[in-house]
Amino acid sequence: MADEYFLLVCDDVPHDVVLTDPGVRVMDVVQVVRRLTGLSLWRGKVLATQVPAVILAGVPEEDAAAAVSALRDVGARAEAREQPEPTFQEH
Repeated sequence: MADEYFLLVCDDVPHDVVLTDPGVRVMDVVQVVRRLTGLSLWRGKVLATQVPAVILAGVPEEDAAAAVSALRDVGARAEAREQPEPTFQEH
């Protein structure tokens, strides 16, 4: 029984929030990244400037849409991507 895997089918597929371009207002984007992730100023700046960067991973669609909207409001380009379905290897 310990070697069995189960795939749960949910109505809400997890999404990733990907920052593709910070735009010209980098520090405003860093502030939004800090608010979304809880990272320090230094780590937020590193994450915001090394694009493409996954800002949030495995969040519900509503949270991903809100994060993308917040990033776009400060001039960044961001998108919400559905996480791919996991693949399980057969033994």
